[in-house]
Amino acid sequence: MKGVILAGGMGTRLKPLTSITNKHLIGIFDKPMILYPLESLIKAGVKEILVVSGRENYGHFVEFLGSGSDYGANLTYKVQDKAGGIAEALGLAENFASGQPIIVILGDNLFEDSFSKYVKSFKNGARIFLKKVPDPERFGVPVLEGRKVLRILEKPQQPPTPYAVTGLYQYDSEVFKIIKKLKPSARGELEITDVNNAYIKKGRMLAEFLGGFWSDAGTFESLVTATQWAMEKGLKKVKK
Repeated sequence: MKGVILAGGMGTRLKPLTSITNKHLIGIFDKPMILYPLESLIKAGVKEILVVSGRENYGHFVEFLGSGSDYGANLTYKVQDKAGGIAEALGLAENFASGQPIIVILGDNLFEDSFSKYVKSFKNGARIFLKKVPDPERFGVPVLEGRKVLRILEKPQQPPTPYAVTGLYQYDSEVFKIIKKLKPSARGELEITDVNNAYIKKGRMLAEFLGGFWSDAGTFESLVTATQWAMEKGLKKVKK
């Protein structure tokens, strides 16, 4: 299975920090944000990884991460010319995937859980990962019937459940056919929620519930939350 890190976007909610560089290169405790999703994939056994970034900071990623050999990975890069949504960015990975299943992670997401068993067990269809949060209205929110996902709502004002769809997904090669058929949302972007709903409609979506820490780092509040967790985790390692 190949991995994709989506690290584009304008990072407008983190200005003026993102006036200097891409938000995924901002520091979280003792290392740049991008290393957290990279390490999640590597620990899961995924070594062939594509990094998708915007054209403004493309060179920053290449300069920092290089070939990936320092981290035990083989990195490829792709430029998203304009901010057209997560699904559009994912569509750029079609040639890289070469018909193989992929695991996709958003570059501003930090996970405590290990995903190696999900990488090994994935066959086809799609899989999303859910986490109970206090502010689900900030995310895609699943409509559930027990553990079955009926639909995903994008940032609903009145969330039907307290679960957020985290920024980690697994897809088979059909994902690229789905993306090509998508129409832009009201904000002019191709939404990953529409991709997931297409799989749900076909009855080919599985959902897993996360037990460990998870946070995005796309706002100043969530950046603080992520930094506090990373700091506590780092200090525990030092004490050992």
